[in-house]
Amino acid sequence: MNLQTYAAESEFPFPGLEALSPTALSEQAVLAADLRAALAREQALIRKIVDLESRRELQIRELNHRLFNGLQSIASLLSAQSRQATPEAAAQLSIAISRIVAFGQVNRRLHLLDHQDRVEFSEYLAHLCADLSALLLWQQPGCAIAIEAIPLELPTATAIPLSFIINELITNSVKYAAGKITIRLEALSPNNYSLSVSDQGPGLPAGFDLAGKKGLGMRIVQSLVQQIAGELLISAGQDSRGVCFAVHFTLPVGRGVA
Repeated sequence: MNLQTYAAESEFPFPGLEALSPTALSEQAVLAADLRAALAREQALIRKIVDLESRRELQIRELNHRLFNGLQSIASLLSAQSRQATPEAAAQLSIAISRIVAFGQVNRRLHLLDHQDRVEFSEYLAHLCADLSALLLWQQPGCAIAIEAIPLELPTATAIPLSFIINELITNSVKYAAGKITIRLEALSPNNYSLSVSDQGPGLPAGFDLAGKKGLGMRIVQSLVQQIAGELLISAGQDSRGVCFAVHFTLPVGRGVA
């Protein structure tokens, strides 16, 4: 059916279509064909992107599965070795086993949200910090992680970056500080929240410039903060001791306290 026939038979004919010259009709047909071809290319590209994303997610799940299985195998091997070792060596192997298991738990916890839509974040935060304590504080009896968190349900698109931010900031505090590390999740105003990590360490060096900070850990934190359209603030810790890293972020209207 050509355009003139369609216009004659259609309930909503194209006005003035019968007046178009054969050349104009031909140009419109070429344009319609080009549009159909462009649409087909766009749909093919979308299918390709979806396929690549599915393959990427599958590869990540497979990598995490292999990593966890590999860690379990190493822990089992060390456990077998410890049964034949001297008491002193067995004690050191036991510490190594505990750290390997804790590392596996942290890795699994960080990727636990990959296939969930929402999560009660204060509960998730408590479990993540317990795993990080077992991994990082095993040799620092004077150091502990304290959590002060309101109940807050988050979309995983926000919760996943925040969990990796917490992992980086706690690791940084353990590396440079001592004493209690406090994780605080609080509401600043309706739909505006703050997640902070503060420690009791030596604080920031004089002339500290976040914009010029080139360390990989801080670059990761800044990138993750940008991902959730948040803001990273740095100040002195409680009682002017140590340092406090705070991430301010906003949730859509209607989302928030559980």
